[in-house]
Amino acid sequence: MNVDWIPVSGFQLRKAGVQFDAVRVDGDDGRRLADWMEALTGGDPGPVVIEANGRRGVYFLVPPGTTAHKPWPRGVTRFNAGPAHVSYVPVPALTGRTWPLAWRCPPSEADRFVHPLLLRSAVAELFACRNDR
Repeated sequence: MNVDWIPVSGFQLRKAGVQFDAVRVDGDDGRRLADWMEALTGGDPGPVVIEANGRRGVYFLVPPGTTAHKPWPRGVTRFNAGPAHVSYVPVPALTGRTWPLAWRCPPSEADRFVHPLLLRSAVAELFACRNDR
């Protein structure tokens, strides 16, 4: 698989809106969401990057242009590009030293990403369940 946006070593920042957009959910909520997305998709939700420090963000990579004009629940950070707006997403190499980043779910195909509608529905459900407690 030739995915030219994945660095050969370490990690690099990639401009959102070019090869992909991203949605980040921090901490335990992000990890629960990743677990749920894996369960919903038979173990292959699309590319998901996790961060081991700081916010402990979980980045769900979605097709470019799919996050900018849609409402997302509070607690979600969207990474995309638009007029006078640029954001960057950290992307680790597939192997080697990439700390504090790692692939929770590496890309399985060059053009396969997390399904944005499924992700948005799962986020809304997760946050609704969390708020019911």
